[in-house]
Amino acid sequence: MKKIINEEMFEIIQYLENELKNNNEISIEVLNPNVKDDIYAGEKLKIENNKFIYRSYKSWSDLAEILFCKMLVIHLYENTVILKFQKLNKLDSFHNDLNDEKNEKYGENSTFFRINKNEEPVFVYTYLNALKNVKIEEKRNILNLGINKADEFEVIKKLVDEKILNEMNLVGIDYSKSAIEYSKNRFPDENFTFYNHDINRLNELDLKKADLLISIGTLQSSGLNFKLLFMDLIQNYLEDKGSIILGFPNCRWINGEMIYGAKAANYSYSEQSVLYKDVYFCKKYLQQKKYRVTLTGKNYLFLTATSIK
Repeated sequence: MKKIINEEMFEIIQYLENELKNNNEISIEVLNPNVKDDIYAGEKLKIENNKFIYRSYKSWSDLAEILFCKMLVIHLYENTVILKFQKLNKLDSFHNDLNDEKNEKYGENSTFFRINKNEEPVFVYTYLNALKNVKIEEKRNILNLGINKADEFEVIKKLVDEKILNEMNLVGIDYSKSAIEYSKNRFPDENFTFYNHDINRLNELDLKKADLLISIGTLQSSGLNFKLLFMDLIQNYLEDKGSIILGFPNCRWINGEMIYGAKAANYSYSEQSVLYKDVYFCKKYLQQKKYRVTLTGKNYLFLTATSIK
């Protein structure tokens, strides 16, 4: 185990990268981030005749994330702490799961189904603000595409008063049959409706135009024509003065960890050109349609649009 005292971050990264080539986990002893308040990363503290360079827990957590590791605190002393970096198994990810007649990549028995974005603060905090931005309490017809197990509806249910919720009609659509059955059992009330259907063929459903359209991490799926589908949704399934909340994934899920940064094919590192291209297309299109558009978030980029007509 290496004790980190006054090594610069450049040196620490090189050390950990080299060690992780041959080891699945590495422990290091570092300055206890709780040792002093009001201090910045890189500032030096003299403790027990050593000049330590200070870093916060967030700095160490960020480092673990970019090295595709899980960080654990395994021993806490007065002035130092031992951190363990466990290498993540990149094959343990829903992104690698099959999707065919025998396997539902997003179904109830899938790896994806185990993910609860509502327990990830960087997701749910931004989503809550998006709901407040569109004045969710005033919405009555909500359409969610790619609903899966209806986590987005769970947040709405907790956010608005019960009387207001009962006045809403909430419709969720997903291609996964088992996910839709789960959602039906989760929200059995009459004002919740769920369809097991391909969103490429929404015209086959008798859908009322929505005053709030939600889609989190779905419209960029490989089986969809993103631009054509997006424009069709705005033109044919959204009321004239309706609102939109779109969530664009800027992360990967590996070994139960949400790792920042969109992953493009043929890149070993995060490459976000396609992500920003799609976000900008939606933003420009909606602005031309007289919508006020905001972009927020981190691991998920939230595009929120409200009409200014």
